[in-house]
Order: sequence, then C-alpha cells, then structure tokens
Amino acid sequence: MTEPLLQVKKLVKRFGGLVATNNLDLDVQPGETLALIGPNGAGKTSLISQLQGDLTPDEGTIRFGGRDITAEPAHRRARIGLARSFQITSVFPEFSLLGNVAVAIQARAGHSFRFWRNVHRDPSLTSPAREALDVVGLSQPERRAADVSHGERRQLELAMALAMQPRLLLLDEPMAGMGREDSARMTRLLSDLKRHYAILLVEHDMNAVFALADRVAVLVAGQVIATGSADAVRADPQVRAAYLGKK
Repeated sequence: MTEPLLQVKKLVKRFGGLVATNNLDLDVQPGETLALIGPNGAGKTSLISQLQGDLTPDEGTIRFGGRDITAEPAHRRARIGLARSFQITSVFPEFSLLGNVAVAIQARAGHSFRFWRNVHRDPSLTSPAREALDVVGLSQPERRAADVSHGERRQLELAMALAMQPRLLLLDEPMAGMGREDSARMTRLLSDLKRHYAILLVEHDMNAVFALADRVAVLVAGQVIATGSADAVRADPQVRAAYLGKK
C-alpha cells in the first residue's frame, strides 16, 4: 500500500478546557482529494492551522512525505510542499494581482519581507506568477487586488498557493462568501487542479464536497467519526445525525 502523503496520528490541541483536536487520526494519499466536513466548532480550522504550522499540537505527530514535521515551523513546511489558502481572504489589497503572487514566490524562496525587491522587474518572479494567474483564470494581472471581486480574490489566493509549488493544498473554505455562480466556477477550477495536486479541502458547500472529494472525513468535537466515499458518508446514520441532518 502506498505511504500516505500526509499522516496525522493521535493529534491533540487544547485551549484551556476546550479540546479542539482530540486524539485525531487522518491521512491523505498522494493525488487524493480528501474533504473534511463537520459542524461549526468541530475543530477543522484548528487542525489546518496545526498542519500548516501556525499552531503547535500538544500531543501526537504530523508526518508529510514520510518526514516528521510536528515541530517544524510554517515556513519550512511551505518549502517542502504544504500550501494553505484561508477561510478569510489573505492578500495584499494595494498590490497588483501579479505582485501578490510574485511576493508569494519570493517568500517561498526564503527572502525576508524587509528586503522585498521590486517584484514587477524580476522575471524569475513575474514569469511563474503569470503562469499561476493563468491557471486560475485571472486576466489583467496589473489590476489591484483591492479592485477585484470577492470571487476573484479567492482565485488570487489560490494562485498564491499554487505559486508555492505545493505537493498538498490545504484549502480552508475556498467557497466562503461566494454566490452560486462563483462557487460553481471555483468547483470547476478545483476539479481541474485535483488532477495535479493532492488536496485537503475544508468546505461547508456540500455540492462542492460531493463533486470534488475522493474521500470524505467527518469531524465532530475534534474527532473523525467517519471516513469513506461521499456516498458512504452521506448514508452513514451517525453522520446524518451529527452534521447533515436526519431525513
């Protein structure tokens, strides 16, 4: 059996008396799209933050590509192929689309933010930045991020993640705040990307989850209560009671 690209074992994270992740086990296989669903407060974003390195777990291990990264900082994880997009858009509004992606590329290379070069004049930054913008379908790269729509900002954030040359995309609610048309566009985009990247997708849009996921894991109170195909999870009585609702 193929070794998981990402393997989480017995992960625990406490905030005082609150247990955000509770002896959580999870894995993502190479090339797989795993959707992580669960009610608000289930611990999904806390888990993603631990995977990225923004939060340090109290117990347990995180392995990526066979390497124990539990204690490694976020910037090192980014350099070995973990890239995250956020539930709330996280871009530089006054920068151009091209500038935002170029800065992501520069950051991956390890340059200090205090010494940003003029990213628009460096072909080693602008060329891959334009490629990433093309992949997500964003034209007019000189537009300011502040001037584009919410849906386009989410596409920009995804381009910034792709510019990090990821092996695994950690996507935290990429459809958040989108209307039906923008959500459908993002679903089509992620459907194309899943052919090239492993993806861990946290998402409340069940249409997107069931359209994209190879497997679905259901998180409740910091624990995975079910994992399987979309159809199997949809039919699971425990899941229906805890999250999807009884019908």
